[in-house]
Amino acid sequence: MVEDSLAAWHGCGLDFPQLGSPYSSDEQRCRECQLDDHLDAIDAEVRKTSRGGASAQAAIARVISLFARISTDALNLDDPYMEGLLRDGLSGIGSELARRARSLDPKVSMVDILQAARNAWTACGLQLLFGKELRLTPAIFAYSMLYPYSDNLLDDTRISRGAKVRFSERFRRRLEGDSLDPEEKREELIWQLIGMIESEYPRGQFPQVYASLLAIHAAQHESIMQMRRSENIDLVRLTFTKGGTSVLADAYLAAGNLAQPEARFAFNWGVVLQLGDDLQDLDSDHKRGSQTLFTQTVRSGPLDAITNRTFHFSRCVMAQMAGLPNAAEVLKQLVARSSRLLLIRNAANAPGAYTRSYLAELERYSPLGFDFLRNREHRFVRRRQTYTRLFEQVARALPEKMRVEAPGVLMSRDAAVLSDCATMADNLF
Repeated sequence: MVEDSLAAWHGCGLDFPQLGSPYSSDEQRCRECQLDDHLDAIDAEVRKTSRGGASAQAAIARVISLFARISTDALNLDDPYMEGLLRDGLSGIGSELARRARSLDPKVSMVDILQAARNAWTACGLQLLFGKELRLTPAIFAYSMLYPYSDNLLDDTRISRGAKVRFSERFRRRLEGDSLDPEEKREELIWQLIGMIESEYPRGQFPQVYASLLAIHAAQHESIMQMRRSENIDLVRLTFTKGGTSVLADAYLAAGNLAQPEARFAFNWGVVLQLGDDLQDLDSDHKRGSQTLFTQTVRSGPLDAITNRTFHFSRCVMAQMAGLPNAAEVLKQLVARSSRLLLIRNAANAPGAYTRSYLAELERYSPLGFDFLRNREHRFVRRRQTYTRLFEQVARALPEKMRVEAPGVLMSRDAAVLSDCATMADNLF
């Protein structure tokens, strides 16, 4: 899969891609007005300070519905199925993941929950693409939580490289099925999560599940080892292997077994998402000294050509969904459009990395003007704490019985997963 994906990448052109029909300035302004109307309605909800228990659930539903509307407007998918999926399906996955995460580890952070929720949304999206029921299974929950814990350890500057390598080797042995006693609390949690996967997918019956987990682990381990050999890093191969194996594991945990077209699409979709993340993190990666395809390229010139190649590659990957006969056509459109808009938006947020003429041409294919988009994302950032207070207030207003038993209702200790509405909206599209 890595070799096939690399061959496709190198075969993609550097010319400006076909991105569909452009938006006129009037269309962009109309969508901007619609977005501002939705944001004003959300702010109106925030300003309401009196929340009785009877209205608490309705208040949550109204805000979530507004963010679902923002997402469907941005994607230009005016379809009841998609709005329901964003409003009810994915938000329910997020709140359930938060509940389970806090039950497993009361000290788990908001950042870790959101990282896990992003992965769970990807895995649950694959469930739908494969014609399966949308639900947060024990295996998807466990895999989604594994990597916040392991990533935190590997990213911790207080932990020596030797200790990280030792943990990585022990992690691999546990994924292979060895019975190892955990050496500290974090390992104990990770071992417990692997046990959840084993309970749903017995090793003898589902060998590819564990092969995929070992593949993403090997990619991460290689990333650790490569940091000492920075001058010899094959960044393209490393990027494709990390991104592809991550979502391939999502796919196996969503389905247990995969047909070849399903596995191929999942791997390549992971590459597209990795490239999108690396473009989004261009500034922070540059400041940290992290090496990606985009930080490497921007040192010698603008990102116009490599971004074009990324668009071409993404389009080839989206065409592979033709091999997924159980996926609804509108869902395929959602995945394709969101992948394209992810790259457009991330390029818009790095104006200094592109030529002015390139950004002007790219902006024609964005439903929102670039200046407007950057301004409103800053507005989200400024309001995050306000949104947090809203959801905490709503959660506290729920009667204790509802907090514990009512399906789909945010519990007070779990309200954090949707309290950062900016992050929720960002990840929905």
